[in-house]
Amino acid sequence: MNPGHVVVLPRVHVEDAGTDPEVTGAVMRRIAELMAEHPAANLITSKGEAATQSVFHLHVHVVPRQAGDGLPLPWTPQHAARAAAQYGAPA
Repeated sequence: MNPGHVVVLPRVHVEDAGTDPEVTGAVMRRIAELMAEHPAANLITSKGEAATQSVFHLHVHVVPRQAGDGLPLPWTPQHAARAAAQYGAPA
């Protein structure tokens, strides 16, 4: 995605961020430490297929950002298809 992009996930199986608040809280604490290193970043996770979850194990993307980096978010195929339909852009 961008330089410095990391994915944070727990060692125990948790299906998504809503399944186990204790585990999700521990993951979020670690993410807060990682995000403190960056002046700008996106924090991305999904819950459920309708929200574009495709890997059913809690995981959170930390994506460092900077002005003009050109990274469109979200980067899902659904987004590309919607953009193509709406703006005529290639999917």
